[in-house]
Amino acid sequence: MADCDSEFFFKHFMDSDGEDSDGDTELLVSAALWYRQHNKIRRPIRRGSIRGRAYALARNRQAGHLFLFNDYFHRTNPVFSAQLFRRQYRMGRPLFKHIMQGVAGYNDYFICKPDACGRIGFSSYQKCTAAIRMLSYGVAGDSLNEYLRMCESTCLESMYRFCTAVVQIFGSQYLRAPTAADTAHLLSVNESRGFPRMLGSIDCMHWEWKNCPFGWQGAYKGHAGGCTVILEAVASQDPWIWHSFFGTAGSHNDINVLQCSLVFSKLAEGQAPVVNYEINGLQYNKEYYLADGHLS
Repeated sequence: MADCDSEFFFKHFMDSDGEDSDGDTELLVSAALWYRQHNKIRRPIRRGSIRGRAYALARNRQAGHLFLFNDYFHRTNPVFSAQLFRRQYRMGRPLFKHIMQGVAGYNDYFICKPDACGRIGFSSYQKCTAAIRMLSYGVAGDSLNEYLRMCESTCLESMYRFCTAVVQIFGSQYLRAPTAADTAHLLSVNESRGFPRMLGSIDCMHWEWKNCPFGWQGAYKGHAGGCTVILEAVASQDPWIWHSFFGTAGSHNDINVLQCSLVFSKLAEGQAPVVNYEINGLQYNKEYYLADGHLS
């Protein structure tokens, strides 16, 4: 409590002349000091359902779910078509439902259930939509408040839990290097597309780092104009991004990023599968990657 509150506590028991009416001035002073110390160590105001905290907004969670469901997930007549769904979510509707069912099975946080006050919480559709919109568009959590009826803290919590669940559920299948069977499949598919013995398409791109620390800006500022980090990825036509290397300083270029990444580690260790083909009269026994002019 502030000093003025302690003084008020003390003066409340004093006469107008400043004298103690009961002759217990020392006791009152001790009480005032104790009261002040008690307020210093008490629980913070913004913690739990306690007096002094602002009332929670009546966001009408159910209405937010119904609007979202009728717009995108209605079985017979959704407001937005499959094409518009892909544009908004950066994926198809079946893929979204597959991911939503996976994260809901991994973490019951995404399952709709009553909260501590008995009110129905947010649905799996709302929480997964919030996470995917934030990841797809890089928007702030409070930008989804009006449509999804979710506060900023819930949107952020949904995104963090969503990312953790996706890595744990799908990481072993998608976030891995190709096996021998995968390599044979990639080579056969690319050969049918006119690129014999090609393993995948490789490229690098710069991602802007708006809040790069001032002391690091010299290393992370490159030709893009601002501070960036580089993402190196290899993808098939599916597209299956089976290799990614992220975080290289933006002052690098596409060529010397290869010196930092592990994309050619198996090749350097002699563990890459042997393939034989001829290009322009020259014989080769290793697969290759299709790249643009910056990497060739």
